[in-house]
Amino acid sequence: MVVKKRCLLWDWTNTKECPGQMDKVHFGGPIASVSNWNAWVPPELKGRAPFRPMIHLERELNGNEWQWIKDSHESIIHFFNEPERNGISPEKAADYWRKQVIPELRNKRGKKLVSPSCASDDGGKNWLYRWMELVKDCPPDFLGMHWYGTDPNLAIRDIEAMHKRFPKLRIIVSEIASISRDSHQVFEFTKKVCNWMDGTDYIFEYAFFGCMKKMPDQYVSEAARLMKPDGSFTDLMNKYMHEQPMK
Repeated sequence: MVVKKRCLLWDWTNTKECPGQMDKVHFGGPIASVSNWNAWVPPELKGRAPFRPMIHLERELNGNEWQWIKDSHESIIHFFNEPERNGISPEKAADYWRKQVIPELRNKRGKKLVSPSCASDDGGKNWLYRWMELVKDCPPDFLGMHWYGTDPNLAIRDIEAMHKRFPKLRIIVSEIASISRDSHQVFEFTKKVCNWMDGTDYIFEYAFFGCMKKMPDQYVSEAARLMKPDGSFTDLMNKYMHEQPMK
């Protein structure tokens, strides 16, 4: 039986430059959902998998983006992407959560909500710990987190530690990837972490970064990319779509 936990991070530039590649995505395997870090659904998805709308920053709490999220038929909504790096305090985020997100999305529309996904450094962890304390009477449905590095064992330990701290919440690792420049290390990282998360009950979903023609910066290894600059899929993407366990 296929365990469907893998999210496809499908950058908005794909919708602009190579939307037809979505037709080549295999949705019959481990891929469970699609996200583009935005409130709008890629039209080329054509309902083939659930979409995960995101309140990326404060902009999505206003205007068209907020209306799209409220009108969405999708069941799970992500709240804030690395807010600690974007000048949003835990207190401000908690205020939005209480006054807008909870009443409009959970109470009125029955949406499941993901906590802010912070970086895995101390700044990100401490931001999240503070936010979780501020909303302890109205907690999220899922705990969001990011992880980048080179050591798969450290990634697993960090995720285990987050689960130990918040044992009642299943985890969505909404971004993860190896930053090693060695292609063998990147593959071993991806294989080990994918297989561990597929087999770990408290991991609800996870997303390897990323499927896009051009990486936004040099932080994530080129060897970790799931799409080539010409829009075709890499060998790693083919494994991500098809193999479980990854071999």
